[in-house]
Amino acid sequence: MGAVVVLVAAYFLLPLDLFGPHRPSVSWTVFIAALTAVAVMLLGQIRGVLAERRDIRPGVTIPLLVCLSVLVFSAGYFALAKHPGEFAGLYTRLDALYFTMVTLATVGFGDITAQGQAARLVTILQIVYNFVFLTAAATSLSQWLRERAGERARSRGGA
Repeated sequence: MGAVVVLVAAYFLLPLDLFGPHRPSVSWTVFIAALTAVAVMLLGQIRGVLAERRDIRPGVTIPLLVCLSVLVFSAGYFALAKHPGEFAGLYTRLDALYFTMVTLATVGFGDITAQGQAARLVTILQIVYNFVFLTAAATSLSQWLRERAGERARSRGGA
């Protein structure tokens, strides 16, 4: 839980103003690199669970990586909102985090809307990312938890 607090604090404290319309190449490169890195780490955890490796800790790592992916999208939305016409209603980091969570939960209240083509592209990317990576990660984590629960039940029954 402490690591999640550190990640969220970093999101609110990092100088995200360095990204945005004045540095589009850097902004897109960092966003894509960060998402790719998180996706690769998630895939490593998923593969580890499927291979039943004992040297991984998906119960800790997967939730942290899911949190990190949410924060990467939030930072991307925050930087993208500095471009005129990309978002309506997204002005702060909290707005960006809120929009990311609403999109992740598929709620879509409509109070913040992606209006520009880049904003819509990133929103579509988040939806696909959620379906592919976060769903696979959640499935792997639940499988791992079921296996650990089964092991504990067998060890108690045999003792």
